[in-house]
Amino acid sequence: MTDLWKKMTGDWQDSVNVLLGLWLVLSPWILQFQDSRLATANAVIIGAVIAVLSLAAVVRFRNWEEWTGMAIGAWLVISPWVLGLTAMTLVTWNFVIAGALVFAMAGWSLYEHDAHHPA
Repeated sequence: MTDLWKKMTGDWQDSVNVLLGLWLVLSPWILQFQDSRLATANAVIIGAVIAVLSLAAVVRFRNWEEWTGMAIGAWLVISPWVLGLTAMTLVTWNFVIAGALVFAMAGWSLYEHDAHHPA
C-alpha cells in the first residue's frame, strides 16, 4: 500500500486525472444533466476511460497512456460542439474545463517523466 501511495503522490498529475475521470462519471447526476442521454454517455464513458488509463499510469508509466489521455482531453474540449450540446451551457463548461485539465495533466506528466528519465 505504501508503494502505491508513493506512486500516486510522485505521479500526482495522473492521480488528478483519476479524480477528474471520477468527476466526469458522476457529473451528470451532480450537475443534473442525466436526462440528456448523449451528454451522460459522453461523460460516463470518457470519464471511466480517463480514470482507468490514469490509474494504470500511476501503477506503471507508459508514454502511450499519456498521449491517449491528451487525445481524450482534446475530445472533451471539442465534444460539446461535435455532439451538439452547446445549448447546455453547464455541460459545455463541464466538458471544456475537465478536458483542458485532463490534457494539461497528461502533458505535464509526460513532460516530467521524459525530463527525469531521458531515453
